[in-house]
Amino acid sequence: MPTTVAFHQRYGQWALVTGAASGLGKEFTNQLAARQLNVVAVDIQLDKLQEQVSSLQQQYGVQARALVTDLADPAFLEQVQRETAELEIGLVANVAGLSSVGPLLDVPLETLQRQIAINCYAPLTLSHHFGRLMRDRGRGGIIFFSSASALQGTALVTNYAATKAYNLILAEGLWDELRGSGVDVLGFAPGATNTPGFHHAQPRYTAIPMPYMEAAPTVAEAIAALGRTPSHIAGRGNRAAAFLTTRILPRKQAIKLFGDNMRKLYPHHAQHAPGKHAAPEKLEK
Repeated sequence: MPTTVAFHQRYGQWALVTGAASGLGKEFTNQLAARQLNVVAVDIQLDKLQEQVSSLQQQYGVQARALVTDLADPAFLEQVQRETAELEIGLVANVAGLSSVGPLLDVPLETLQRQIAINCYAPLTLSHHFGRLMRDRGRGGIIFFSSASALQGTALVTNYAATKAYNLILAEGLWDELRGSGVDVLGFAPGATNTPGFHHAQPRYTAIPMPYMEAAPTVAEAIAALGRTPSHIAGRGNRAAAFLTTRILPRKQAIKLFGDNMRKLYPHHAQHAPGKHAAPEKLEK
């Protein structure tokens, strides 16, 4: 792990984290603040965000700012630019994401479009803006959050998985473009993690054997992998599962395996019935 001094030399004094009010985004702010980075915490949940910002200030003695915005708003970057204009943002963690569980055709189109806005458009927009500034300075880091579901088509989270595949490929391509520039890029894929977003859809944890991680070691892996590799999957169990589905099984069989496991995990969302809709949208962090 880099020392605090080395971390500051590579990423500067300020980080921006989306989805910072809960789950993996909240844990990201904790671990970056523990390295004495000041934090711009971005989320739509006002009360929880302000509570987390106060916690960072009191526990770690860093500067922390709450930036309340809707990442699905096409004009959100104007607010971000305005509120960070005098700051040198040297590390961006695109953690915020939106998902719902259910057959794609049972999910309202508006929800699917909002997922694309938050999961794809927002990280692209933030990374394009801050990435240019980092490239000009010759230092910085950008983390895109992917998912284990992004490695193949995944039933019941079909659109979410597709948005996370976008983040993975975007990160790897940008990593290659910025090699030698001083700007690190990482596509990071957690699996099932003990966060409010994961519990929201009420999965049946005992229905299938699956790796299950806590937020703290998951985020620690992301920070450790930044600057070392273009992409990383959290947890040995998740990496073993990914090796099975991407290297050993035929793709058709891997897709069916993931789909069958998802139907066991979420049996109450798996079958279409007249008038039935997918589980309410949830923040995945």
